[in-house]
Amino acid sequence: MPSMLPDSWQSVLGEELDKPYYRQLTEFVEAERKEHRIFPPRDEVFAALEATPFDRVKVLVLGQDPYHGDGQGHGLCFSVRPGVKTPPSLRNIFKEMRDELGHPVPDNGYLLPWAEQGVLLLNAVLTVREGEANSHKGKGWEKFTDAVIKAVSARTDPAVFVLWGNYAKKKLPLIDTGRHAVIQGAHPSPLSAKLFLGSRPFTQIDAAVRAQGHEPIDWRIPDLGVRAG
Repeated sequence: MPSMLPDSWQSVLGEELDKPYYRQLTEFVEAERKEHRIFPPRDEVFAALEATPFDRVKVLVLGQDPYHGDGQGHGLCFSVRPGVKTPPSLRNIFKEMRDELGHPVPDNGYLLPWAEQGVLLLNAVLTVREGEANSHKGKGWEKFTDAVIKAVSARTDPAVFVLWGNYAKKKLPLIDTGRHAVIQGAHPSPLSAKLFLGSRPFTQIDAAVRAQGHEPIDWRIPDLGVRAG
């Protein structure tokens, strides 16, 4: 597990790494890596924080835990690297983007262009055992990512929090709703796609971002010439 936070997050989260729960979490994850294949790789655990500096967060999208299939999880929630088949939840996100905004469905599921514009793609749990969803749930990651949510909430500069599904909605008490906007809705997974599709989350996010005085997100994902399913 990486020991160093990205510089922009060090001042607001650095103390977390010295707490007993985080030391226990580190020992757990390192022991798991010796016995199992763990996603994402060690150098990508903090990929979301690397891609979106603390002072540039405009939107925080909260996922649950990383994709657990071969080569899928790379540290940004809902995202996969180019050449990896687009998972069902992300396919539904792209369908909604197409129907709502008119943007074409891209040939890849790599969401780094969103992250680089200020969309923090944060999972509540940052590691997972291959083939076993939620296998690292309750081991301490939730305390760490709650601290991330609280840190963004404590900023004077407002942000938009996107809570899709019941798991994410439980984080609402961590957010100062007087200062920040919150967009809640159904999860884009196939189990709740009927509620997610047509809910127009992108329009809601864009309106909130504009109201906060920020440039809206360009949600288009460029084609990379790699068909990802």
